[in-house]
Amino acid sequence: MKEFENDLNDIEENAFIKSYDNTENTDDFDDFDDSEDFEDMEVSGDDNKEIILISDVENKRIDVYISERLSESRNSIQKLIGDGNITVNERGVKANYKVKINDKIKAVIPPPVILDVEAENIALDIVYEDDDLAVVNKPQGMVVHPSAGHYSGTLVNGLMYHLKNLSTINGVMRPGIVHRLDKNTSGLMLVAKNDRAHNFLAKCLKEHSINRIYYALVQGNIKEDEGEINAPLGRSEKDRKKRTVTNKNSKEAITNFWVVERYGNYTLVKLKLKTGRTHQIRVHMKHISHPVVGDDVYGSKSNKFGLEGQLLHSKILGFVHPTTGKYMEFESELPDYFLKVLKKIKI
Repeated sequence: MKEFENDLNDIEENAFIKSYDNTENTDDFDDFDDSEDFEDMEVSGDDNKEIILISDVENKRIDVYISERLSESRNSIQKLIGDGNITVNERGVKANYKVKINDKIKAVIPPPVILDVEAENIALDIVYEDDDLAVVNKPQGMVVHPSAGHYSGTLVNGLMYHLKNLSTINGVMRPGIVHRLDKNTSGLMLVAKNDRAHNFLAKCLKEHSINRIYYALVQGNIKEDEGEINAPLGRSEKDRKKRTVTNKNSKEAITNFWVVERYGNYTLVKLKLKTGRTHQIRVHMKHISHPVVGDDVYGSKSNKFGLEGQLLHSKILGFVHPTTGKYMEFESELPDYFLKVLKKIKI
């Protein structure tokens, strides 16, 4: 499936959730954001979605403006413009049109391509389960939900087989998914089995009341015993697949860290997320010149330990149960490949 079709799926799903469900949606599964991107939204008879934006800026390219407002790639917006699906004051425009204050911009989003997400008998480490939720220990290398290039073998495929009931808040592609871990980040994740539990946990996530503790091995010797990294994150203008520390179109991002042990040229750290932006820990550690070992996107391209991904593990997950109101906390041991590297650098 073409990458653009997935972009349209994301636009349609995000718009629908924000405008109709009144449920705070996620931006690539960042912490929930209660901003309202859409002035109005209508559904036409042919199942197209219409998004109405009233411009609040002057002299900005329309493809850039809509891309920023919808948090979508410029390529997908330019395709919509080229297909005549975006008009300004009921007139067609080109991608280089400069918007004016109070321009009425209408974007018609074609029906999404529906993927058939199938349940698969994939071995999962489900460490806890009840009628409302499950806690899963995700292995490194497993993608959380279906997306371009990953239509099977994901955590969602396995959850659909093992859990049967999953919340519907995030649509057919991401049932039950309250928050996400990167493909090569291992460890504990929360899964909601019904919409009531999902809404409760989403609110906790937004309020930063879910306790998320990660362990990471990073390059270099961190001199401070503890610290806080408060640096806003947004999409990289050079590579939209990456995040970077920036003040432009960014969101607040805060990570606290504590040194667990020093190994000369490496440091084992414990990290606590106050926010949960995409790639937050990885980008923040790079920002302070201590990238996560094994991270070939934000760190070194060399792979002296023969790793298949970054040494980043979601070790502790604590939360208030949506039904009982009691605090629950789970802990996952560091995976074997992580421990093997620690053993090597101790020698």
